[in-house]
This record gives sequence, C-alpha cells and structure tokens, in this order.
Amino acid sequence: MPKPTKGPRLGGGPAHERLLLANLAASLFEHRSITTTETKAKRLRPLAERLVTLAKRGDLHARRRAMTVLRSNKDAAHVLFTEIAPLVAEREGGYTRITKIGNRKGDNAPMAVIELVLEPVTPKKKAAKKAAAPKAEKVEEAPAEETVEAPVEETAAEAPAEEKAE
Repeated sequence: MPKPTKGPRLGGGPAHERLLLANLAASLFEHRSITTTETKAKRLRPLAERLVTLAKRGDLHARRRAMTVLRSNKDAAHVLFTEIAPLVAEREGGYTRITKIGNRKGDNAPMAVIELVLEPVTPKKKAAKKAAAPKAEKVEEAPAEETVEAPVEETAAEAPAEEKAE
C-alpha cells in the first residue's frame, strides 16, 4: 500500500480512503473503464498499476497480496489474474490511462475516465532498428575478377591540352 498522503484524504479518514480506492480498483478490473473524479482517478492509478504488476507475476503469494487490497472481491481478483494479466504481459508499465472529460453537471467537479490499456505493445522504431542491426549477417565477398583495361581514346579536347604542356 502506498504511503498515506499528507493533508486532506478522500472521503475522510485513511481507512475510508483505503476502502474507497479498493472498491474503485475492483470496479476498474471488472469493467475495464470507470468514470470518476480526477482526484480519485489520480489516486487510484498507482494502486491499480501495482495490482496489475502483481497479477503479471501470477504466483500464489502475489494473488494473496492482491486479495489483501481487494478485500472480499474475489471476482475482481479472478478477472485481474486470468484475463487482464495475460493481455498486458508484454507491457513494461503504464497499464492505465486517465482521460479528462469535463466537469460534472451537479457540483462542477472535474471528471475523468480511467481505463486499462489492453492494446498490444508496438515496438518503437529506434528499438526495432537496433534489434535488426546486430542480426545482419556478414556477407563474404567473392574475390574480384581481374579485368583488363581497354585503352582509353583521347577526346579532341584533351589532346591539344597535352600537346601544349609538352
């Protein structure tokens, strides 16, 4: 669990904030995308990323650590470990995306959509070039054939220049 932030907390005390974030994380894993306030989305991101990293490990200890955060929501943990983890196995990080969507009508609170990034990773162009360069095989060059040079005929412009030089 991340270190508690100083100052005001979401929903009151630290225990309530922990429960609120756990419920948001469970909803995120079940629905893959949720709409909430920007502040809650920003506070949820590190927790969700850590849980996805645990799910990528996939062992029993990781599952138990995830369950301490998700509490009694076994459905969310099951979806996280069986469906989401294989989809993000190649991704190094950045499992969530926050998109701001404007203000809420009632209290004008800034809203955001937080979603899981499940698209396959495309390698960057520089990385692809570096990976392809060492794989290039050296081609052995065949010995050059000896060629007989034919005598070059002098053109009219070159001939007078040589005669003047002599």
